[in-house]
Amino acid sequence: MSSGIVRTPVSQIINNKADQDAEEEPKKKSREDWRKAKELEEARKAGTAPAAVDEEGRDINPHIPQYISNAPWYYGTQGPTLKHQRPQHEDEQGQLDKRAPKGLDTTKIVTKFRKGACENCGAMSHKRKDCLERPRKVQARYAESIVVHDEHIVSEASINYDEKRDRWSSYDPANHREIVEEYEKVEEAKRQLKAEKLKNDPDAEISDEEGNEDKYVDEVDMPGTKVDSKQRITVRNLRIREDTAKYLRNLDPNSAYYDPKTRSMRDNPNPATPAEEAEFAGENFVRFSGDTTAQATAQLFAWEAHGKGVDVHLLAEPTKLELLQKEYEQKKEQFKSSTKTHIVEKYGGEEHLKVPPKSLLLAQTEEYIEYSRSGKVIKGVEKPKARSIYEEDVYINNHTTVWGSFWNAGRWGYKCCKSFIKNSYCVGMQEPEGYSDHQQQANSSAPAEPVETSAEVETRIQEDEPPEKVASEAESAPSSESSSEEEEPDVREKKKSKKKSKKREKRKKAKEQRKRKEAKEKEAKEKAAATEKKMQEDLDDRKRPYNSMYDVKAPTEDEIEEWKRKRPRDEDPMAQFL
Repeated sequence: MSSGIVRTPVSQIINNKADQDAEEEPKKKSREDWRKAKELEEARKAGTAPAAVDEEGRDINPHIPQYISNAPWYYGTQGPTLKHQRPQHEDEQGQLDKRAPKGLDTTKIVTKFRKGACENCGAMSHKRKDCLERPRKVQARYAESIVVHDEHIVSEASINYDEKRDRWSSYDPANHREIVEEYEKVEEAKRQLKAEKLKNDPDAEISDEEGNEDKYVDEVDMPGTKVDSKQRITVRNLRIREDTAKYLRNLDPNSAYYDPKTRSMRDNPNPATPAEEAEFAGENFVRFSGDTTAQATAQLFAWEAHGKGVDVHLLAEPTKLELLQKEYEQKKEQFKSSTKTHIVEKYGGEEHLKVPPKSLLLAQTEEYIEYSRSGKVIKGVEKPKARSIYEEDVYINNHTTVWGSFWNAGRWGYKCCKSFIKNSYCVGMQEPEGYSDHQQQANSSAPAEPVETSAEVETRIQEDEPPEKVASEAESAPSSESSSEEEEPDVREKKKSKKKSKKREKRKKAKEQRKRKEAKEKEAKEKAAATEKKMQEDLDDRKRPYNSMYDVKAPTEDEIEEWKRKRPRDEDPMAQFL
């Protein structure tokens, strides 16, 4: 061991460090020190002790609370001060407007590799792992000659918080003009190509990329939305990013006030522009359109009526207020019309009031209407009529009413034929398939009439007949019996044979009719079965045409009979036992 080296034990080093830290740390105040500081503060507030003085020699008001007078720990004060509460000097603020050079330093060219430079490109501003250029086959370190420019190194010696975090530091707004000019050149080239194409071939169709941007405008998704075709849902973002923010409509700080919390701007940011022509005229313009004006008018009428002694309130009695307002408007119109009539009767000139409008007399108007390419009204007096995309008042299959015009027993149907089958053929007024519950209850609650037997009917008829008629019938009976006995037997046999032949012919005709009917029923059943089988085969609804499952021809009597025979009858009490 050499004598020049002195080894200090580790425990002594730790103890020395602890002593140094103890000296650097502020001493903790004792209870006596706290008491003295409290008494001094009370004396200063009472005015018996002089006030504290800052580093500039100005008195500090003792009534200022501690959260204002105490400076933060990072300010580095040595005594009482209020400097941290005063505006800072200009020389201490950062220079946000200064522009440090950025990019490559083209003032000098380096042709030889320098020690400490990037081994790939030879620049001194970065190392090889941070180089953004492509890896070279022969690196700058081993190349005989190189041509490289160093980059400007931006100084990070920021004075304050804002200058250090300024994202637009050293940015020149004039550079943006280059981007705009390049875009305008591309658009001008597109327009020239389009004009040349139309000039060479006037009948040529222009694609959507070249022009006709509004052709499929309805099919384009709205910006800010995402449509999932599998789940059939639309996810809407909170705000459409492509919309211009309201506070950018007018950059004048004295223009309409913008509330950032509710994102609302009630006044018109551009009052010089008419509200109808402006893209955004403030939210009050939207509030004072539609039914809001009617609500405000009703409230004003309620206040005026209450001031004149009529007890009415908009929220408590809205119906009463509306009726009173209507009555007031009617009387007001009557008074105006009566005044007008009185003036015309007194002074004349009624023929001048019946002149047709100027648009008919001059065949022109001063109303400005702007239409789109598809013929829709964009701007003007006329408002586009809202029409349904479905056909209205179209009667199909011999119906005289639309589907849904009839309701019974919880089902919709056609009112003309009381049919509950959609797209069925109308066969005229028929008895509905199901009665409502009220009709069934009424029928069940009504007392049933007693059914009379044949004997009771005969006795009732005999009781109603007069006795003279009964006696005359009794006298005529024996005379008819005597006349029948006098007839010859061959005449009676002929009559019997004629009756038998007629009965035979009737039986034969009935049999033939029955056979014909059975054949027609069988044919109708086969036809219905074939139609049902065809419907089951065409299960793919995407391929079948519209209304292909229904036959729009008029049904025959046999088909109507088959349908009546097979239709379900809910009112039949024995239907549940089938």
